[in-house]
Amino acid sequence: MRVESLDHVNIITDRMEETAQFYAQLLDLERRDAPPPLTPDNATWMFDAAGRAIIHINTVDCPRTYDRAVEPGSLTGALHHVALKCEGYESVISRLDAMDADYQTNLVEAIGLRQIFTADPNNVLLELNFFAV
Repeated sequence: MRVESLDHVNIITDRMEETAQFYAQLLDLERRDAPPPLTPDNATWMFDAAGRAIIHINTVDCPRTYDRAVEPGSLTGALHHVALKCEGYESVISRLDAMDADYQTNLVEAIGLRQIFTADPNNVLLELNFFAV
């Protein structure tokens, strides 16, 4: 057994439209309906350029196989942040500025890594990683 890659992140929200627009605008992710039995009213998935559904966005009343109490916008238990490997550092900075979003940057020179930290509308902390080519 081996882990191949991060499959997806699931966000439970009471702000579906705002959350989907945030990820589409900031990261150029494509919004699509989730597969049945989910409906466009309770779930939407955000796809990367390779066609992978990397962020699943569900409403608070969306049915779940493993349900647990979630309070949108609050701390999410042991989950500290979601890290995404990205390209286009300057473009993301420009988008965040245009969105008037709060963010912090970091440089890890030893491994050629520039980072941007920002929160989505649900207070999910994103770590956006840009490795030097």
